[in-house]
Amino acid sequence: MKKITIKLLALLVFALVYSCKSTKTIEKATGAVEISVPFSEGKYKTDNNFFRAKQMGKSMDLATAKKIAIMNAKTELAGIVNSTIKSVTDQYTNQRTVGNNQELENKFEQLARDIVSETLADVIIMDEKVFKETDSNYSYWVAIEMSKDAVLESMNNKISKDKKLQLDYDKMKFEEVFNSEMEKLRDEQN
Repeated sequence: MKKITIKLLALLVFALVYSCKSTKTIEKATGAVEISVPFSEGKYKTDNNFFRAKQMGKSMDLATAKKIAIMNAKTELAGIVNSTIKSVTDQYTNQRTVGNNQELENKFEQLARDIVSETLADVIIMDEKVFKETDSNYSYWVAIEMSKDAVLESMNNKISKDKKLQLDYDKMKFEEVFNSEMEKLRDEQN
């Protein structure tokens, strides 16, 4: 048992030394330097309950760097939400047998755009980091999130105000497809 433990330990040390050496070899050969991107850990990625995005802004003025980072992160988040709702809508309308699937799909897509605009106001800043660059600029990193439930609730509220959509809307089925897409998105990001 001790021999196996010693062999495993030796193998682990060899692997660590080799991996560190290969990174240094790449750095020497290409001049490239490996960097660590803030907010790359799992807790900053979309999961079953939250849409998440991270971005950076750079400026000589810290407030401007922050505005750029938040705007970039919200743009990324809006894209994630839009594409998720588009996938949900496509699947949902294909599973439903209604008079005009294309009309239903178009209405859902318009709702999605409206919802993203509204729910981006509910974005929460998860974390932020500020760096002072050697060129005297500031790099501001931000990680933001928006609740899946806020998106669903907004969607349900919008649909409840449209009599025609209400006729073709199965809330439970829509949420089932939505939750399935959230799981796919989580798996893609991890």
